[in-house]
Amino acid sequence: MCKKVNNTKIPNTRIDKCMRNLINFINEHSNTIKTVACCCGHGKYPMTIIVKHNSGDVFDLLSECDIPRTRNFYKRDKEGYYYIPEVSKEQ
Repeated sequence: MCKKVNNTKIPNTRIDKCMRNLINFINEHSNTIKTVACCCGHGKYPMTIIVKHNSGDVFDLLSECDIPRTRNFYKRDKEGYYYIPEVSKEQ
């Protein structure tokens, strides 16, 4: 888990620093899924890795929760933290 950072001048800020190696590994070693979004949860929400399967299915790799969208996966709470409603409901 890493701190929440809102700095657009740092490269790859769209991937939480603590998840970069894992996401790179998934993308380099899988030919059936592609990572489309991720968040470590920053201690407030569950870690999520949203992937798109070759079949077109979109789901959270960690909870196996289906995501009915192909974009705009995350919602922002009042404190500025991002979360996925479908995954948060299951917790």
